[in-house]
Order: sequence, then C-alpha cells, then structure tokens
Amino acid sequence: MQILLIEDQPMLVACVQEGLEGLGYRVDLAHDRVEGRYLATEGDYALVVLDVALAGADLAVLQAIRRTKQTPVLMLTARDKLADRLRGLQLGADDYLAMPFSAAALRVRVQALLQRHTPPPSTRVQLADLQVDLQRRECARNRVRLKLSPKEFDLLAELLQHPGKVVSHATLARRVWNTRFEDDCSTLEVTVGRLRKKLDGPFDVKLLHTVRGAGYVLEDREAASRALDLS
Repeated sequence: MQILLIEDQPMLVACVQEGLEGLGYRVDLAHDRVEGRYLATEGDYALVVLDVALAGADLAVLQAIRRTKQTPVLMLTARDKLADRLRGLQLGADDYLAMPFSAAALRVRVQALLQRHTPPPSTRVQLADLQVDLQRRECARNRVRLKLSPKEFDLLAELLQHPGKVVSHATLARRVWNTRFEDDCSTLEVTVGRLRKKLDGPFDVKLLHTVRGAGYVLEDREAASRALDLS
C-alpha cells in the first residue's frame, strides 16, 4: 500500500516515514500544501497523512481531497481542541493524532483506518456454472445445490484456490487433512471420487480432472478448448 505524507518538519517526516515504512508501506512525501494537494487529488493512495498546519485556510487541502476522492485522511495536529477536531471531521477527516505521539499510536491509527476502508475479500467463487460460497460453505451447479460432506467441501475449496493448476496429492493431504498420506493416498482418492460424483456426475461439463502421477485440477476444459479454437 502507498501512503502520502504531507509534512514539512524534517524530524516529524523522518519519524512518520520510518514508522510507516517499518510496517511495509511505501511513503510519498509532499513538503508543502501545493504539492500535497496535487498528489492527494491526482494520485492513488491508500491513506493521506496531513499536517493541519499545511492544510491551508479552512483546511482547503482536505476539502480538495473530499471533492474528488474518498481516501482516508489522518490529520496530524499540535492542537487538540475539540472545536478544531470537530471542524476537521465535519470537512471529511477520518481521524486525528495530536503531536507529540508515539510510534505505537501512529501504527494503531494507520492500521485501523486502512482496515476500515479496505473492502472485505469476496467469499463467493465461480467457475463455469459452479458457484461456491466459502463462508456459508454452500455450493451449486447450474443452480442445483450440491450436498457435500465437510471434507468434500474442504477439498473443493482448496482446488478452487488454484483454478486451472494441478494441486499435488501432498499439498491436498497437508491442507485438507493436515497430515501426510505418504505412499497411501486411498483416503484422498476416495474423497475425490465422492466429490467428483456429486460435482460432475449429473452434469455434461466435467470440472474435476485427474492428472496421473501429479494430482488434481479444477477447470472447465471445454471452455478453454473453445477459447483456443477462436484464437
């Protein structure tokens, strides 16, 4: 993630930059409000950290950001008056951090803002006419619900993490059963057989394929073949 820091005090810049880069974020710097306003409105940032002293009269930089973007903004301020904080929040600031502050306080505020504004990953996956809700542990093909056992669902979910790629016996054993089958893959083979019967048996298009000596792959080979023909 890339963060924009709008700050002109060298010691504070060094402190904030070190703290953010230590968390793995990339930091762009703007040392005045003109540059800061331009980068914040034209760039694509996960977060803007803005010193109130550089925000301009009536927090003009903050208002400019809010006219075009919903980027979260953390305000740094030497003042901690309630009226000032309320004014900033009314104009679109997401949070305030009063100076001086600790590295831990900065870390907590930044991570909380980023988590709040990061959309949760989708729990629904689709392959051909197969639809799977990983959170609800439900799946259907062509709107026909498939009744899978817990291990059958776990196996399907693992294969869905790597569509079109062969997943080895060892990987499936480790991730689905948290064990090693060594030379005996009978448990895996039985579960695959049951899953294939429910997943592919009633349908013309087969999705679960065996790659002899390597593992299993989940893919719509007919669609892939049609794509090659068209190319």
